[in-house]
Amino acid sequence: MPRLVLLDRDGVLNVDRPDSVRHPDALELIPGAAAAVARLNKAGVIAALVSNQAVVGRGEVAPSMLDHIHAKMRTLLQQAGAHLDAEFVCTDAHDSPRRKPAPGMLLEAMARFGAAPAETMMIGDALRDLEAAAAAGCPRVLVLTGKGAETASDLPDRVRPVAIRADLAAAVDALLAGDAA
Repeated sequence: MPRLVLLDRDGVLNVDRPDSVRHPDALELIPGAAAAVARLNKAGVIAALVSNQAVVGRGEVAPSMLDHIHAKMRTLLQQAGAHLDAEFVCTDAHDSPRRKPAPGMLLEAMARFGAAPAETMMIGDALRDLEAAAAAGCPRVLVLTGKGAETASDLPDRVRPVAIRADLAAAVDALLAGDAA
């Protein structure tokens, strides 16, 4: 079982919106996601967010509004008895070492928690999540929520192997059952 699970936000924890989540009122957790994080917490697995939020870098969402959005996310998680151990967010609007598909945020998370790539799992819904995890040497899980179903239809060899699960709840169930691959 991994020591550290890295979670993308949009499409994994919350409903992915075509125009992005721009206000706390637009943030809606995917059914079962908060309970899945709570199961990770209970099992002693470190859970951290790794999320690109280019809407801030493009000036479409103020940094303070992103803080409010994440405060609502934390509140919704807490209501289910769940928490994230850390949040790594890249607001860069253009490619950078931190912005997925680059592995920067994943490497930061592993360094912070002293976790090796082999004991760190990335759960995402987009190709860039899988590419970042592959670059960092982490096992990868693709959920079919958000952009996941579209992503699953054409997985390049460079990101394989990838476990494919219906959603975060199914991914966590498999992980805790020892069937992460």
